[in-house]
Amino acid sequence: MLYIIRKSISLLLPCVIIVNTLGCSPSKEDAQSVVIPPVTSVPDVVNPQLPLSDQSNVGKWVLNEDLSDEFEASTLNQDKWFIQGTGGVYQSNFIGRAPSQFSTKNVRLEEGKLKLETRWDTSFVFSSKVDNGTKFENITTAAVISKKEFTYGYMEVKSKAADCEVTSSFWAIGGNTEFDFFEMFGDHKQPNKEAAGKERELWWSIHDWTSAGKGNTTYTESHDLGFRVAASFHVYGFEWSKDGLTIYIDGKLFREISRTTINAYDDILKHNGGNGVNENFVVTKPIRIWFDQETFPWHGVPDSKEEVGVTGKVDFEIEYFRLWQKKE
Repeated sequence: MLYIIRKSISLLLPCVIIVNTLGCSPSKEDAQSVVIPPVTSVPDVVNPQLPLSDQSNVGKWVLNEDLSDEFEASTLNQDKWFIQGTGGVYQSNFIGRAPSQFSTKNVRLEEGKLKLETRWDTSFVFSSKVDNGTKFENITTAAVISKKEFTYGYMEVKSKAADCEVTSSFWAIGGNTEFDFFEMFGDHKQPNKEAAGKERELWWSIHDWTSAGKGNTTYTESHDLGFRVAASFHVYGFEWSKDGLTIYIDGKLFREISRTTINAYDDILKHNGGNGVNENFVVTKPIRIWFDQETFPWHGVPDSKEEVGVTGKVDFEIEYFRLWQKKE
């Protein structure tokens, strides 16, 4: 396990993280926000078999090696992951969000990391479909999906967002639900979005894809992390249980959101109906993990090769994905 230990020791520089709810009116969930003190030292020894936030294993966690991945091989383990678009197959019929489209060529392992690439690529054979009035053109992105499902556990991702006006996302689907753990924008060219801290934002959501929900948001939050998500690697931890979600940043408690709080959220008023009177905490069934990049036209998209990067390419980098579950 030396390769895991090497990764784990290279932790993060001290920073102050202050929770600041963006874009939401004050509500009872805001009272649970946590102010995180600066990290003053890096532990001499980090056990990669345990969550960074629980090195004493108070939670009695067991690493799920079937889903966890250190990305240390020369090629992606396709027993664990499906590269969206392989063999012309797109799970959930999702080819990307226009104008960008997923390309299998934009996935690689390099330097012990999974790298998903956004590329300005006018030579790509784009779909002739139109997505909400927008054509697929100019920009290719990438997505990988776990082949196995799971229900509840502690997920930890060490990653750095792409420094571009495109999402770097960690999310999941299953049981007609969607669980967006983070959808990050590493860069925004609009001054108002830079001023609003969108390049420092942790944005997470729950969606209901049943006939009642129609994909609408049933709960969402945005918080200022206090650092640019594309500037360096950080460790994002999510403990998902039947009782709600707890978020850790660089091993420190960041946010606790109970199922009761989520269900009390007024999704009817705030999100065009949500799923009506049904429970907002719909994420209670097995899910599959996704890592991907997408363009969100309402947030702006790269309009030229130069806006994607100096060479017309930019990466969303994931150093590891680890999943722990409770010991039976």
